Amino acid sequence: MSVDQPTKISRFEVTGQSSHYWEDLAVGDVLRGPGVTVTDAHLVTWAGLTGDWVSLHLDEEYAASTGFGGRVGHGPLSLSLSLGLLTQTGWFGNVQAWLGLDEVRAHAPVRIGDTIRPTAELVAARRTSKPGRGLWTLAYTTVDQHARTVMTFTGSFLVACREV
Repeated sequence: MSVDQPTKISRFEVTGQSSHYWEDLAVGDVLRGPGVTVTDAHLVTWAGLTGDWVSLHLDEEYAASTGFGGRVGHGPLSLSLSLGLLTQTGWFGNVQAWLGLDEVRAHAPVRIGDTIRPTAELVAARRTSKPGRGLWTLAYTTVDQHARTVMTFTGSFLVACREV
């Protein structure tokens, strides 16, 4: 391509923002995230990022002597993967603030080689007292490749409204 030729502009622009707003979800709607297969790299990287170097997650010999019979993923790693995988759905681009988590429960261990997939059901939605904002509360359920629930929690978000 010569310098004199016009640059072709794509008709699609990637901005990191979504076109989904608070009004676009109704109580009972369910978001389904993609899956990820948990690897040794996930456990080691998580330990390095957080300083959580607990032997149950990183020392196969020690972990084999526990009731788990081998290494298992960090609970907060499973939680973070669940949040991140659902972010990939494109529904969170207009979130203005993450308000927190409640009712976090680890139901079963996640092991190296397990594939986890999250869903999130909108269980509460309301407008705030300030115009242009609403609250979503989502009930997350993460399952493994055997459809066994490994983690549940709720998360709340402040979300931009389309209409003020």
